[in-house]
Amino acid sequence: MRNRSDTSVSPLPPSSSEIANNTHAAWAAVASLALGVFGMVTSEFLPASLLTPIARDLGVSVGMAGQTVTVTAAVAACAAPLIVVMTARLNRRLVVWALMTLVVLANLLAAVSTNVWVLLLARFGMGIALGGTWALSAALVMRLLPPHLHAGGTALVFGGIAAATVCAPSLGAYLGDLWGWRAAFMLVAGLALLALVIQLRVMPSMPPQPSPGMRAFGILLRRRNIQLGFLTVLLVFSGHFAGFTYLRPLLEQVPKLDIQSLSLALLIFGLGGLIGNFAGGWLAGRSVKGMIFFAAMLLSIAGCTLFVQGSSVAVAFSAVALWGIAFGALPVGTQLWTSHSGADHAENAGALLVTTTQFAIAIGSVIGGLLVDSLGVVASLGYVAIASFAGGLVILAGSVPRPLNS
Repeated sequence: MRNRSDTSVSPLPPSSSEIANNTHAAWAAVASLALGVFGMVTSEFLPASLLTPIARDLGVSVGMAGQTVTVTAAVAACAAPLIVVMTARLNRRLVVWALMTLVVLANLLAAVSTNVWVLLLARFGMGIALGGTWALSAALVMRLLPPHLHAGGTALVFGGIAAATVCAPSLGAYLGDLWGWRAAFMLVAGLALLALVIQLRVMPSMPPQPSPGMRAFGILLRRRNIQLGFLTVLLVFSGHFAGFTYLRPLLEQVPKLDIQSLSLALLIFGLGGLIGNFAGGWLAGRSVKGMIFFAAMLLSIAGCTLFVQGSSVAVAFSAVALWGIAFGALPVGTQLWTSHSGADHAENAGALLVTTTQFAIAIGSVIGGLLVDSLGVVASLGYVAIASFAGGLVILAGSVPRPLNS
């Protein structure tokens, strides 16, 4: 049992002053947070569908352009735990507003970038905002809503991630071809500004609560289940992003898709991710370990299929759909595995998961870029298949995590 004096982790139960008297007002605040998350994740994934025009316009290689994903992920990985600790004494409303303002500014700077270094600076700022928001979002829902509405509120916020995986790839490719890649970043800046305006109006005051500092991070990292879960995340997510970051040039060069077919393929990927998100939640309710293993194997199969038969348009579309379903399910499983394995230090566990995930994205983008520039765009698929397969095997070594109240 936990000691009553342990103020570590999960946010304290919301006080009556923190729960909006009007349920509709509370849900409006949660919805504004979901809209902000949607804008952030759309911005994070946007360069993956725009690498070709970005590289051409800025006069760099596709692999170098892919580092716009790497920088965002690496900074987010560092920012997540730091923001949890460094902003512990600040009203959470102010933190939310500041992070969303940074999203607006980062995307505006990206849209007017004159060279790749300015673009990387913009993506650096985006990484700070992304890491902070991901780390705090679940705890914010717990303060905005009463306990019996936590599940629904969390689903709404993280549904913004699933929606972004549907919209970002296809919309980015389409707008990039129609108006140019800069217009796509301007659109995301406008979306983030809309979310900020709504948050300024509906987000209630959330005074700071007791924070455990850095101690809880060490406690969590000594747990075997946490270690195995994070190793799985590093392998599978780095595998995914080694291929996904360069999916557009792959589909342009191997099955030789035109822009309309490319947009359709990326839309299918996103829809597959949405299906995988809901299917993964259903499967994880029965076996978290089994769901993560199954999704990792599907991702490995998709990578192998594209590697061997990717020149076939029909095979490419089928493999992309399977890839989307597999990856859509994975965040649900890894979130449940982490929150159950570290339920007594939930906010800190969430920050560590964000850090691990973003480092995996950065590692995958770097490995993918090196493989693409040295061996060709198809080479990244080999890492997708191998890393995903290895990650699936790692999770089998863990014990099935249970929530504290189970």
